[in-house]
Amino acid sequence: MFLRATTAPLSLLALIAAPALAQEVNVYSYRQPELLAPLTEAFTEATGIKVNVAFLEKGMVERLQAEGSRSPADLMFTVDVARLAALVEAGVTQPVSSEVLEQHVPAQYHDPDGNWWGLTTRARIVYASKDRVDPAEVTTYEDLADPKWKGRICTRSGTHDYTIGLVSAMIAHHGEEYTKTWLEGVKDNLARKPQGNDRAQVKAIWAGECDISLGNTYYMGQMVNDPEQIEWANSVNVLFPTFEDAGTHVNISGVAMSKAAPNRENALKMMEFLVSPEAQEVYAHANYEYPIAPGSEADDLVKGWGDFTADETNLMEIASHRSQALKLVEQVDFDG
Repeated sequence: MFLRATTAPLSLLALIAAPALAQEVNVYSYRQPELLAPLTEAFTEATGIKVNVAFLEKGMVERLQAEGSRSPADLMFTVDVARLAALVEAGVTQPVSSEVLEQHVPAQYHDPDGNWWGLTTRARIVYASKDRVDPAEVTTYEDLADPKWKGRICTRSGTHDYTIGLVSAMIAHHGEEYTKTWLEGVKDNLARKPQGNDRAQVKAIWAGECDISLGNTYYMGQMVNDPEQIEWANSVNVLFPTFEDAGTHVNISGVAMSKAAPNRENALKMMEFLVSPEAQEVYAHANYEYPIAPGSEADDLVKGWGDFTADETNLMEIASHRSQALKLVEQVDFDG
Protein backbone atom coordinates (compact mmCIF):
# COMPACT_ATOMS: atom_id res chain seq x y z
CA MET A 1 0.00 0.00 0.00
CA PHE A 2 1.14 3.50 -0.73
CA LEU A 3 0.97 5.97 2.10
CA ARG A 4 0.09 9.40 0.83
CA ALA A 5 2.58 11.65 2.56
CA THR A 6 0.08 14.48 2.88
CA THR A 7 -3.32 12.77 3.14
CA ALA A 8 -4.99 9.41 3.90
CA PRO A 9 -3.80 5.95 2.73
CA LEU A 10 -4.35 5.14 -0.94
CA SER A 11 -4.91 1.68 -2.43
CA LEU A 12 -2.02 0.28 -4.44
CA LEU A 13 -4.48 -1.62 -6.61
CA ALA A 14 -6.28 1.61 -7.42
CA LEU A 15 -3.00 3.23 -8.35
CA ILE A 16 -2.13 0.43 -10.74
CA ALA A 17 -5.53 0.50 -12.39
CA ALA A 18 -5.85 4.26 -12.66
CA PRO A 19 -4.19 6.46 -15.31
CA ALA A 20 -1.22 8.55 -14.24
CA LEU A 21 -2.28 11.55 -12.20
CA ALA A 22 -0.77 14.89 -13.24
CA GLN A 23 -0.10 16.17 -9.73
CA GLU A 24 1.41 13.28 -7.82
CA VAL A 25 4.56 11.21 -7.61
CA ASN A 26 4.82 7.65 -6.29
CA VAL A 27 7.84 6.48 -4.28
CA TYR A 28 9.10 3.04 -3.28
CA SER A 29 11.41 3.47 -0.31
CA TYR A 30 13.74 1.40 1.84
CA ARG A 31 13.95 4.47 4.07
CA GLN A 32 11.19 4.71 6.65
CA PRO A 33 8.40 7.22 5.85
CA GLU A 34 9.15 9.37 8.91
CA LEU A 35 12.69 9.95 7.60
CA LEU A 36 11.29 11.13 4.27
CA ALA A 37 8.38 13.13 5.66
CA PRO A 38 10.26 16.44 6.09
CA LEU A 39 11.27 16.26 2.42
CA THR A 40 7.97 15.10 0.97
CA GLU A 41 6.06 17.73 2.89
CA ALA A 42 8.44 20.48 1.77
CA PHE A 43 8.20 19.31 -1.86
CA THR A 44 4.41 19.28 -1.79
CA GLU A 45 4.32 22.72 -0.21
CA ALA A 46 6.67 24.09 -2.87
CA THR A 47 5.06 22.45 -5.91
CA GLY A 48 1.55 21.29 -5.03
CA ILE A 49 2.54 17.77 -6.13
CA LYS A 50 1.41 15.03 -3.71
CA VAL A 51 3.88 12.33 -2.72
CA ASN A 52 2.73 8.75 -2.09
CA VAL A 53 5.31 6.63 -0.25
CA ALA A 54 5.33 2.82 -0.12
CA PHE A 55 7.80 1.67 2.54
CA LEU A 56 9.40 -1.67 1.69
CA GLU A 57 11.48 -3.70 4.12
CA LYS A 58 12.91 -5.83 1.31
CA GLY A 59 12.24 -7.11 -2.20
CA MET A 60 12.19 -3.82 -4.10
CA VAL A 61 13.91 -5.24 -7.19
CA GLU A 62 11.66 -8.30 -7.29
CA ARG A 63 8.55 -6.17 -6.90
CA LEU A 64 9.52 -3.81 -9.69
CA GLN A 65 10.37 -6.72 -11.98
CA ALA A 66 7.02 -8.39 -11.26
CA GLU A 67 5.10 -5.17 -11.93
CA GLY A 68 7.00 -4.41 -15.14
CA SER A 69 5.54 -1.65 -17.31
CA ARG A 70 2.45 -1.53 -15.05
CA SER A 71 4.44 -0.43 -11.99
CA PRO A 72 3.02 2.67 -10.30
CA ALA A 73 6.47 3.58 -8.92
CA ASP A 74 8.10 6.75 -10.19
CA LEU A 75 11.09 6.94 -7.84
CA MET A 76 13.03 4.52 -5.65
CA PHE A 77 14.79 5.68 -2.48
CA THR A 78 17.45 3.51 -0.88
CA VAL A 79 20.75 3.52 0.96
CA ASP A 80 24.09 1.99 -0.05
CA VAL A 81 25.50 2.01 -3.56
CA ALA A 82 25.10 -1.78 -3.72
CA ARG A 83 21.33 -1.47 -3.63
CA LEU A 84 21.37 1.30 -6.21
CA ALA A 85 23.63 -0.77 -8.46
CA ALA A 86 21.27 -3.75 -8.03
CA LEU A 87 18.37 -1.67 -9.35
CA VAL A 88 20.41 -0.75 -12.42
CA GLU A 89 21.55 -4.34 -13.01
CA ALA A 90 17.94 -5.54 -12.80
CA GLY A 91 16.91 -3.17 -15.59
CA VAL A 92 14.21 -1.40 -13.56
CA THR A 93 15.66 2.13 -13.77
CA GLN A 94 15.90 4.69 -16.53
CA PRO A 95 18.73 7.18 -17.11
CA VAL A 96 18.00 10.76 -16.12
CA SER A 97 19.78 13.70 -17.67
CA SER A 98 19.45 17.04 -15.89
CA GLU A 99 21.64 20.12 -15.67
CA VAL A 100 20.32 20.71 -12.15
CA LEU A 101 21.37 17.24 -11.00
CA GLU A 102 24.77 17.56 -12.68
CA GLN A 103 25.32 20.92 -11.00
CA HIS A 104 24.47 19.74 -7.49
CA VAL A 105 25.72 16.12 -7.37
CA PRO A 106 29.49 15.57 -7.64
CA ALA A 107 30.56 13.00 -10.23
CA GLN A 108 31.65 10.35 -7.72
CA TYR A 109 28.14 10.38 -6.19
CA HIS A 110 26.07 9.48 -9.23
CA ASP A 111 25.94 6.74 -11.82
CA PRO A 112 27.96 7.82 -14.88
CA ASP A 113 24.94 6.91 -17.04
CA GLY A 114 22.49 8.81 -14.83
CA ASN A 115 20.56 5.78 -13.54
CA TRP A 116 20.88 6.87 -9.90
CA TRP A 117 21.81 10.05 -8.07
CA GLY A 118 23.19 10.46 -4.57
CA LEU A 119 21.37 12.59 -2.01
CA THR A 120 23.41 12.37 1.20
CA THR A 121 26.59 10.66 2.35
CA ARG A 122 27.65 8.83 5.48
CA ALA A 123 31.26 8.11 6.42
CA ARG A 124 32.47 4.69 7.55
CA ILE A 125 34.40 5.72 10.62
CA VAL A 126 35.97 4.38 13.79
CA TYR A 127 34.25 4.69 17.15
CA ALA A 128 37.04 4.70 19.76
CA SER A 129 36.95 4.49 23.54
CA LYS A 130 37.62 7.86 25.15
CA ASP A 131 39.30 6.12 28.08
CA ARG A 132 41.47 3.53 26.31
CA VAL A 133 42.36 4.92 22.88
CA ASP A 134 44.47 7.93 21.99
CA PRO A 135 42.79 9.47 18.91
CA ALA A 136 46.23 9.83 17.32
CA GLU A 137 46.45 6.01 17.22
CA VAL A 138 43.69 5.77 14.62
CA THR A 139 45.07 6.74 11.22
CA THR A 140 44.13 4.52 8.27
CA TYR A 141 41.85 1.61 7.44
CA GLU A 142 44.97 -0.32 6.49
CA ASP A 143 46.25 0.17 10.06
CA LEU A 144 43.33 -1.85 11.47
CA ALA A 145 45.26 -4.99 10.54
CA ASP A 146 48.22 -3.94 12.72
CA PRO A 147 48.83 -6.34 15.65
CA LYS A 148 48.65 -3.36 18.06
CA TRP A 149 44.85 -3.76 17.81
CA LYS A 150 44.85 -7.48 18.68
CA GLY A 151 41.80 -8.29 20.79
CA ARG A 152 40.58 -4.69 20.61
CA ILE A 153 38.25 -4.46 17.57
CA CYS A 154 34.49 -5.08 17.39
CA THR A 155 32.53 -5.12 14.14
CA ARG A 156 29.34 -6.35 12.58
CA SER A 157 29.20 -9.28 10.14
CA GLY A 158 31.69 -9.33 7.31
CA THR A 159 28.87 -10.13 4.87
CA HIS A 160 26.81 -7.04 5.74
CA ASP A 161 26.50 -4.44 2.99
CA TYR A 162 28.40 -1.84 5.03
CA THR A 163 31.37 -4.14 5.59
CA ILE A 164 31.36 -5.39 2.01
CA GLY A 165 31.38 -1.77 0.86
CA LEU A 166 34.56 -1.04 2.82
CA VAL A 167 36.22 -4.26 1.64
CA SER A 168 35.25 -3.39 -1.95
CA ALA A 169 36.86 0.01 -1.54
CA MET A 170 40.01 -1.65 -0.21
CA ILE A 171 40.11 -3.80 -3.35
CA ALA A 172 39.68 -0.69 -5.49
CA HIS A 173 42.72 0.87 -3.80
CA HIS A 174 45.01 -2.13 -3.33
CA GLY A 175 43.75 -5.17 -5.23
CA GLU A 176 42.51 -8.57 -4.08
CA GLU A 177 45.74 -10.10 -2.75
CA TYR A 178 46.47 -7.18 -0.43
CA THR A 179 42.85 -7.03 0.72
CA LYS A 180 42.77 -10.71 1.60
CA THR A 181 45.86 -10.29 3.79
CA TRP A 182 44.33 -7.17 5.34
CA LEU A 183 41.10 -9.00 6.13
CA GLU A 184 43.04 -11.81 7.81
CA GLY A 185 44.84 -9.22 9.93
CA VAL A 186 41.62 -7.50 10.96
CA LYS A 187 40.07 -10.86 11.84
CA ASP A 188 43.08 -11.68 14.03
CA ASN A 189 42.50 -8.40 15.89
CA LEU A 190 38.82 -9.00 16.71
CA ALA A 191 37.80 -9.04 20.36
CA ARG A 192 34.77 -11.22 19.62
CA LYS A 193 32.94 -12.89 16.75
CA PRO A 194 31.32 -10.33 14.39
CA GLN A 195 27.75 -9.70 15.53
CA GLY A 196 25.03 -7.07 15.96
CA ASN A 197 24.59 -3.72 14.28
CA ASP A 198 26.81 -0.63 14.39
CA ARG A 199 25.28 0.64 17.62
CA ALA A 200 25.86 -2.73 19.28
CA GLN A 201 29.59 -2.26 18.68
CA VAL A 202 29.53 1.07 20.51
CA LYS A 203 27.68 -0.58 23.39
CA ALA A 204 30.46 -3.19 23.48
CA ILE A 205 33.09 -0.43 23.74
CA TRP A 206 31.11 1.16 26.58
CA ALA A 207 30.97 -2.24 28.29
CA GLY A 208 34.74 -2.74 27.95
CA GLU A 209 34.53 -5.65 25.52
CA CYS A 210 36.62 -3.88 22.89
CA ASP A 211 38.31 -0.52 22.29
CA ILE A 212 37.38 0.43 18.72
CA SER A 213 34.72 -0.45 16.18
CA LEU A 214 33.68 0.39 12.65
CA GLY A 215 30.40 2.23 12.13
CA ASN A 216 28.50 4.78 10.09
CA THR A 217 28.56 8.37 11.29
CA TYR A 218 24.79 8.86 11.50
CA TYR A 219 24.46 6.26 14.25
CA MET A 220 26.07 8.73 16.64
CA GLY A 221 23.22 11.15 15.95
CA GLN A 222 20.70 8.42 16.65
CA MET A 223 22.41 7.33 19.87
CA VAL A 224 22.79 10.78 21.43
CA ASN A 225 19.06 11.30 20.95
CA ASP A 226 18.11 7.98 22.54
CA PRO A 227 17.93 8.06 26.37
CA GLU A 228 18.93 4.38 26.53
CA GLN A 229 21.95 4.81 24.26
CA ILE A 230 23.35 8.25 25.00
CA GLU A 231 25.72 6.77 27.59
CA TRP A 232 27.19 4.51 24.93
CA ALA A 233 27.65 7.49 22.61
CA ASN A 234 29.35 9.54 25.29
CA SER A 235 31.91 6.77 25.86
CA VAL A 236 33.46 7.08 22.38
CA ASN A 237 35.14 9.52 20.03
CA VAL A 238 34.22 9.74 16.34
CA LEU A 239 37.43 9.33 14.32
CA PHE A 240 37.89 9.52 10.55
CA PRO A 241 40.48 7.05 9.22
CA THR A 242 41.50 7.27 5.57
CA PHE A 243 42.90 4.97 2.94
CA GLU A 244 46.63 5.45 2.48
CA ASP A 245 47.11 8.40 0.09
CA ALA A 246 43.33 8.85 -0.21
CA GLY A 247 40.30 9.93 1.83
CA THR A 248 37.68 8.53 4.17
CA HIS A 249 35.34 5.84 2.84
CA VAL A 250 31.79 7.12 2.30
CA ASN A 251 28.56 5.58 1.09
CA ILE A 252 25.32 7.24 0.11
CA SER A 253 21.60 7.43 0.20
CA GLY A 254 20.25 7.89 -3.30
CA VAL A 255 17.32 8.02 -5.68
CA ALA A 256 16.60 6.38 -9.02
CA MET A 257 13.75 6.80 -11.49
CA SER A 258 11.68 3.75 -12.33
CA LYS A 259 11.78 2.52 -15.91
CA ALA A 260 7.96 2.55 -15.90
CA ALA A 261 7.55 5.96 -14.15
CA PRO A 262 3.95 6.99 -14.96
CA ASN A 263 4.58 10.52 -13.64
CA ARG A 264 8.03 11.13 -15.11
CA GLU A 265 7.83 14.93 -15.24
CA ASN A 266 6.79 15.18 -11.60
CA ALA A 267 9.42 12.62 -10.64
CA LEU A 268 12.15 14.70 -12.29
CA LYS A 269 10.90 17.78 -10.46
CA MET A 270 11.20 15.92 -7.19
CA MET A 271 14.70 14.67 -7.99
CA GLU A 272 15.83 18.21 -8.78
CA PHE A 273 14.16 19.52 -5.63
CA LEU A 274 15.96 16.91 -3.53
CA VAL A 275 19.41 18.15 -4.56
CA SER A 276 18.68 21.82 -3.89
CA PRO A 277 20.72 23.16 -0.96
CA GLU A 278 17.55 23.85 1.03
CA ALA A 279 16.17 20.32 0.63
CA GLN A 280 19.61 18.82 1.19
CA GLU A 281 19.87 20.46 4.59
CA VAL A 282 16.37 19.30 5.58
CA TYR A 283 17.18 15.70 4.59
CA ALA A 284 20.64 15.69 6.16
CA HIS A 285 19.27 17.14 9.41
CA ALA A 286 16.56 14.48 9.63
CA ASN A 287 19.05 11.63 9.10
CA TYR A 288 22.29 12.98 10.64
CA GLU A 289 24.01 12.57 7.27
CA TYR A 290 26.13 14.84 5.11
CA PRO A 291 24.47 16.82 2.30
CA ILE A 292 25.97 16.43 -1.15
CA ALA A 293 25.03 19.70 -2.87
CA PRO A 294 27.70 22.44 -2.86
CA GLY A 295 26.69 25.30 -0.60
CA SER A 296 24.65 23.14 1.78
CA GLU A 297 25.68 22.50 5.38
CA ALA A 298 25.41 19.55 7.71
CA ASP A 299 23.50 19.67 10.98
CA ASP A 300 25.40 21.34 13.85
CA LEU A 301 25.63 18.03 15.70
CA VAL A 302 27.18 16.36 12.66
CA LYS A 303 29.61 19.23 12.10
CA GLY A 304 30.69 18.83 15.71
CA TRP A 305 32.21 15.43 14.90
CA GLY A 306 34.93 17.12 12.86
CA ASP A 307 36.00 17.58 9.26
CA PHE A 308 37.21 14.92 6.86
CA THR A 309 38.14 14.50 3.21
CA ALA A 310 36.02 11.93 1.40
CA ASP A 311 37.60 9.29 -0.82
CA GLU A 312 37.02 10.37 -4.42
CA THR A 313 36.79 6.88 -5.92
CA ASN A 314 33.56 6.63 -7.91
CA LEU A 315 31.06 4.55 -5.98
CA MET A 316 30.13 2.51 -9.05
CA GLU A 317 33.76 1.41 -9.30
CA ILE A 318 33.62 0.34 -5.66
CA ALA A 319 30.33 -1.48 -6.26
CA SER A 320 31.92 -3.38 -9.15
CA HIS A 321 34.19 -5.16 -6.64
CA ARG A 322 31.44 -6.37 -4.30
CA SER A 323 31.35 -9.96 -5.54
CA GLN A 324 35.13 -10.17 -5.09
CA ALA A 325 34.78 -8.66 -1.61
CA LEU A 326 32.19 -11.23 -0.55
CA LYS A 327 34.39 -14.03 -1.88
CA LEU A 328 37.34 -12.80 0.20
CA VAL A 329 35.22 -12.44 3.36
CA GLU A 330 34.12 -16.05 2.92
CA GLN A 331 37.63 -17.30 2.08
CA VAL A 332 39.11 -15.92 5.30
CA ASP A 333 36.04 -17.09 7.27
CA PHE A 334 35.77 -13.59 8.71
CA ASP A 335 32.61 -14.36 10.68
CA GLY A 336 33.88 -17.73 11.92
